[in-house]
Amino acid sequence: MHRLYRVTFQTKLELGAELVEWAAAWLRFLGKALWVVADGAFAKRPFLRRAAAAGVVVVSRLRKDAALRSVPVPPRPGQPKKRGPKPKYGPQALSLAKRAGHRRGWQTVACVQYGAAVTKTYKTFLATYPPAGGLIRVVLVRADAGWEAFFCTDPQATVVQILEAFADRAAIEQDFHDLKEVHGAGQQQVRHYWANIAVYHLNLWVHTLIELWAWARSHAHLCDRSASPWDDATRRPSHADRRNALRRWSVRAEIHRLHGRRRLAPKFRALLGRLLNLIA
Repeated sequence: MHRLYRVTFQTKLELGAELVEWAAAWLRFLGKALWVVADGAFAKRPFLRRAAAAGVVVVSRLRKDAALRSVPVPPRPGQPKKRGPKPKYGPQALSLAKRAGHRRGWQTVACVQYGAAVTKTYKTFLATYPPAGGLIRVVLVRADAGWEAFFCTDPQATVVQILEAFADRAAIEQDFHDLKEVHGAGQQQVRHYWANIAVYHLNLWVHTLIELWAWARSHAHLCDRSASPWDDATRRPSHADRRNALRRWSVRAEIHRLHGRRRLAPKFRALLGRLLNLIA
């Protein structure tokens, strides 16, 4: 691959870590902590260690069988000091399943997730995690199907910050869904490595330009669900609705440009309306 395309093979974890390092270097002038919210697949040593070295705080999902350790206890006053470096990890192994199964210790907190105020039942504690290289904050949340575990590499982070940050990741997931389902990202029949990258960049630009075009337009202008009486007419326009609205607007503008100022007969206007609905 390096000989054909001058590209060195890297895993997804390595690519993600390199992207985080690039973003941290560019945003360092802000003087603020950079938070990265990642899927549970990135909660591994190759990604977490490089993110920590770049000064980035990571929030992610935690495996239910994660090998957590207790927090090392500092020596008591007057106790003789041991030789060697201070321990990074505690002596006890922690079980998330046992912590979640215990009835005591659950608390509630109000936070905003997916644009709505919700109340979450949670447990939180500090632990050490070898893939993260040290101390983390763990948050257990009760869910409809049991419980979920999250963590943050900043032990001083609050439960609200962690839960809201992870929920904000849903907006990015929706963008990935739209790129795949609406624009067909990853389905283009190209074979060259750089052609694949170019096509993906084109999909990203098309998605961005459609969102910019629809930014200040009203709900009624972007979607008409009169042909779908089973659908919720007040539901916010999806990216597919915005794309279809842009298609209709482009075709209608072209027709008006070619026709000039002459008014079309009602039959022709109705025909054009049906054609626009078929196009988009």
